[in-house]
Amino acid sequence: MMNVTVQMVVYCVILVLLAIPLGSYMGKVMNGEHVFLSGVLQPVERVIYRVLKIDPEEDMDWKKYSVCAGVFSVLSLFVLWAILCFQKFLPLNPEGIEGTSWHLGFNTAASFTTNTNWQAYSGESTLSYFSQMLGLNFQNFVSAAIGIAVLFALIRGFVRVKKTGIGNFYTDMTKTVLYILIPLSMVVSLTIASQGVPQTFKQYDEVQLLEPVVVENEDGTATEVTKAVVPLGPGASQIAIKQLGTNGGGFWGNNSAHPFENPTPLSNLFEMISRLLIPAGLCFTFGRNVKDTRQGTAIFLAMFIMLAAALAVVGYNEQAGTPQLAQDGAVYMGTEGQAGGNMEGKEVRFGVAQSALFTTVTTSFTTGTVNNMHDTLTPLGGMIPLLHMMLNVVFGGKGVGLMNMIMYAILAVFICGLMIGRTPEYLGKKIEGREMKLTALCIIIHPFLILFFSALAVSTSGGLEGITNPGFHGLSQVLYEYASSAANNGSGFEGLADNSYFWNITAGLAMFFGRYLSIVIQLAIAGSLMRKRFVNETVGTLRTDTLSFAVILVFVVYIFAALTFFPALALGPIAEHLTLWA
Repeated sequence: MMNVTVQMVVYCVILVLLAIPLGSYMGKVMNGEHVFLSGVLQPVERVIYRVLKIDPEEDMDWKKYSVCAGVFSVLSLFVLWAILCFQKFLPLNPEGIEGTSWHLGFNTAASFTTNTNWQAYSGESTLSYFSQMLGLNFQNFVSAAIGIAVLFALIRGFVRVKKTGIGNFYTDMTKTVLYILIPLSMVVSLTIASQGVPQTFKQYDEVQLLEPVVVENEDGTATEVTKAVVPLGPGASQIAIKQLGTNGGGFWGNNSAHPFENPTPLSNLFEMISRLLIPAGLCFTFGRNVKDTRQGTAIFLAMFIMLAAALAVVGYNEQAGTPQLAQDGAVYMGTEGQAGGNMEGKEVRFGVAQSALFTTVTTSFTTGTVNNMHDTLTPLGGMIPLLHMMLNVVFGGKGVGLMNMIMYAILAVFICGLMIGRTPEYLGKKIEGREMKLTALCIIIHPFLILFFSALAVSTSGGLEGITNPGFHGLSQVLYEYASSAANNGSGFEGLADNSYFWNITAGLAMFFGRYLSIVIQLAIAGSLMRKRFVNETVGTLRTDTLSFAVILVFVVYIFAALTFFPALALGPIAEHLTLWA
């Protein structure tokens, strides 16, 4: 158990050390301040504006900002859908792979344009190099950039006074891609390529097996297989941005459990660090840009407390296993001298510690990439990733997780304001009826999508046909599918036969609405706050830059989760856990 604890503590220390300077850098970039890359990238930025006819000086109101983000995303979805469905007619397809079905194309296009990257297919056998690089990888950059851009629009709502403009969507997205995502992607691409991740355009290799394998055919005859195909491709460049952009879509079907995507424990560490960098750094960017670093620190502490608690629960349960796995002591569950615990579905090169850490981080930062099979987690070990996607505030995706936590911060100051009989204030702006109605609507949308589509799946023939595991675990799989979709995470419990009309369409809708309904509401809140004046702080003002407020924020989030999701969790992972230990 000490090995698990040490690895998790080291990871958390690295998280803090890297997030603070990156947060300062991102704040300077989005404010238009000079950074060390300005001399190289500013000429490129000006050329982009000139070619695309963008006026960088235009200041959009929240309605125009929302329309620009929505139209760009819908057009991106349609173009990506066309690429996937008609890829057999496009270049860079050395294996001659056919196009996807229209509903799988819709699911995948919705997935990648919403920063979800849910995959109901295996990349090496379904998509061409063109689809992977120019289709999916382009969305890996711009979908992450949209989340960051909208976050800064929300921040401007708190900072600006008696104005209507919250920034320019196109300049915000351009700066994010050019100054933040591309430079970091280049560094990570070279780093993981040095660990053995392929980056090539050559055809798949065919290799001779050391021992022939006999495969039984459908007609009862047997065939001896002496060769195997090794799928290659430009993997390092896509894997870098899939982690940095909290995208998560695997170049190969096994995702980060595949030895080409994640060859070594060192590459595993690099990939985990990559996905935490920007979401954690944005907390400190938030504090810097609202001109009170303690505000960002308080938000970071609230998220960090929940992350640390999740790491402890998942690490303990995966190391302890279950009585069935231990088989009355016949199977080793400790850590002394060898890997023990629940090793089912885990890569031996990572073991329980890095698998549990990877699982918790990927669902907290809504990346969705996996290095082990989540379906084989212990019931409580699987419940925590599920819960964090239901919350969608423990750092979360690019910008989106922080925006969701700000919504809970507004809710927290409102509740505390009711207790002391004052009009609630946050960051010097009064939180009144309009803001609270929008905040409540924003918070309610996420659980509604998860529970509505889950109920639909377990009550219709189309949904029931995809459930292959009966009982409590089957419900957990359904909840996980829609929690992952609505939270724009993309990881799966697997076990569901979800490449069908019902699952592709409903999951695609959950992804799309889970992303854009919240964004529009949050931009409306930014527009409302911007028209307000700052109010002076008094002795009765609730301090929101303290450890005590961070703790209040954690309790507000957990209480909301308990009231909303506990009945569903009680029928899924909690009931499954009780049956194993009863």
